[in-house]
Amino acid sequence: MQWYWETRSGQGATQRESEDSTRGRRAEVLGGQQMDGFAGLIEDIVVDAGVPRDSVKHDYHATLPGFYRHEKEWDTAVVHDGELLAVVEYKSQASSFGNNLNNRAEEAIGNNTDIIEAYEEGVFAPSPQPFIGYLMLMADNDESRNVPQLREVNFDVDEQFRDATYVDRMELLCLRMVRKRLVNQSAFILSDGNVGLDGEHWEPNEELKFERFARSLASHVSGHIDFE
Repeated sequence: MQWYWETRSGQGATQRESEDSTRGRRAEVLGGQQMDGFAGLIEDIVVDAGVPRDSVKHDYHATLPGFYRHEKEWDTAVVHDGELLAVVEYKSQASSFGNNLNNRAEEAIGNNTDIIEAYEEGVFAPSPQPFIGYLMLMADNDESRNVPQLREVNFDVDEQFRDATYVDRMELLCLRMVRKRLVNQSAFILSDGNVGLDGEHWEPNEELKFERFARSLASHVSGHIDFE
């Protein structure tokens, strides 16, 4: 959490030079972007579950073929012994909620539908069904707590979107992707720039807590590692 807010505020370079947690291979493969703190944490969780660190790929090295398109560069992919074990996307939104929230939804639904179809069509054979994870960090502020106007030009909207803030809308997206099995697990985290620099955050939905996300991911990858 600190990494995210420090990078947004321009303090990320100092942090990268000073913190041991970003040294070594992880510092080489992660470019210092805002969500790289989460990518590094996920890498450590997967490694602790038994995956060799070299099997955890990021960004360009996490590029995978799709079904409806030729390829997609995932944020993190776990590829071990020629098998795809997991993919994870990290997203954040701290401003311009009205312009960007629909884009986030379209990206997430499209990406996850594509990789599920690719798996079902044998693109990753002989891989097991991969874990698909989606992590969203959203700023909790007056703008994100605003209730935007609905446009009901032709039909009434889903009642759960009525009187929903931008925070409510994103939480609903994450929850529905889990329940409709577009993802194995999603984490929905809120924070505020004033306290986020101290690492403070909150998780409004029990089904979308990071701990649940991490346990599910670790359990999945460890079940497909040969410990002989």
